[in-house]
Amino acid sequence: MLLRLFGDGFQTSDLIELLLFIPIILISLTVHEYCHGYAAYKCGDNTAKWHGRLTLNPIKHLDPIGTIMMLLFGFGFAKPVPINPRNFKKYKRDLCIVSVAGPLSNVLLALIGLLLKYCVLQILILTHPVLVVSSFAYKLYVMWNTFITLFVSANVTLAVFNMIPIPPLDGSRLVSVILPAKIAYVIEKYEQFIMLGVLVLLWFGRLDGIINTLGGGLLNGLTWLVELIPFTFLK
Repeated sequence: MLLRLFGDGFQTSDLIELLLFIPIILISLTVHEYCHGYAAYKCGDNTAKWHGRLTLNPIKHLDPIGTIMMLLFGFGFAKPVPINPRNFKKYKRDLCIVSVAGPLSNVLLALIGLLLKYCVLQILILTHPVLVVSSFAYKLYVMWNTFITLFVSANVTLAVFNMIPIPPLDGSRLVSVILPAKIAYVIEKYEQFIMLGVLVLLWFGRLDGIINTLGGGLLNGLTWLVELIPFTFLK
């Protein structure tokens, strides 16, 4: 995010975009981790609840490195919710449910954002004279459109990024269910070094292509889904 904003010289509009992006980070990462904890709780594991992670308080969930990555690159992660798979009712099934709960919550947030965007657009089509004659209303709409576009984009990329099968991302938990226990243990043991490698790849833009491609596909799918909804109730 910051790297893109500073790439062509920093402008006032970039500062506004950055300020809008901060609450988006707080909302997206917090909901992501809360859903992990809630899914684990419903699967029989109270660990997240005991550690005070079943909350929508952002301070409880933000990870310094993951948050910086969100600011720099536009995608990152929060502090992983502590879970104890031994408490799960069905180990493999419940581990998969808990793993996808976070990314799925971001997909749902992106879908909600698109729905709101299209609802507002339909309302403006009906009341466009007000928007035209009022400069304040127009500026307010531009601000809203920028916020909701960033909100949708951030949640889509957050969902895609966290499903990459690399520790400590959610996708690695899914892979650990499939891989032999010895291999999964080695990957977990060297998690910090693997994550360092991911940061290097991100810094040099080596993962941008695959993340943007997958994110674009997901965004197109969600947009297509929203466009199927008749907004006749607004007319």
